[in-house]
Amino acid sequence: MQFDRCKQLFDNFENLTKLKVLICGIGGVGGYALDCLYRSGVQNITAVDFDTFEITNQNRQIGSEYLGKKKTTIFKKLYPKIETIDSKITPEWVENFDFSEFDFVIDAIDDMEAKIAIIKKTYPKLISSMGAARRINPTKIQTADIWKTTIDPFAKIIRVRLKKDGFREHFKTVYSTEIPLKCEKGSFVAVTGSFGMTICSEVIKNA
Repeated sequence: MQFDRCKQLFDNFENLTKLKVLICGIGGVGGYALDCLYRSGVQNITAVDFDTFEITNQNRQIGSEYLGKKKTTIFKKLYPKIETIDSKITPEWVENFDFSEFDFVIDAIDDMEAKIAIIKKTYPKLISSMGAARRINPTKIQTADIWKTTIDPFAKIIRVRLKKDGFREHFKTVYSTEIPLKCEKGSFVAVTGSFGMTICSEVIKNA
């Protein structure tokens, strides 16, 4: 059976099959989170993205051999049981979208304003990815409440922005304690993929 080996590990496997998970962004982090959840028995996954695959995605993104194709189109082909929404995630989109049916919301986007909007609207059930680029050591990946993150400059920016906006609520993050290397857009699948896998593990542990 497809999930026999998962069932041997997960006492909560039946809960996993009933979960409803929303993944915002299916790039280098979100794509691996989706793959992991799908292979672990989560039956109801919705993925939101608007982008197309570019050649620069091929070092780290699932499906990126399909250059020029919509990510949602390819992910629906690779993972037929998922639902997809081909839409750009903006603060306006977040404001108008109904998140209430989902048990977990995974934030794997980079856009700061949209990320802040997702945090404020979904924080009780949110797992948010912080900075995964410019790092080479996946053993430095940690999980923590946003207010307990350290080292990661992107997480610091998020904390400062939330404090400025008067937001004091709690939500889980995946981040790295590795000091980012000095390059503009460097990325490494061992790190970005491990971010996604760590997010998946957090969903499974807390289902």
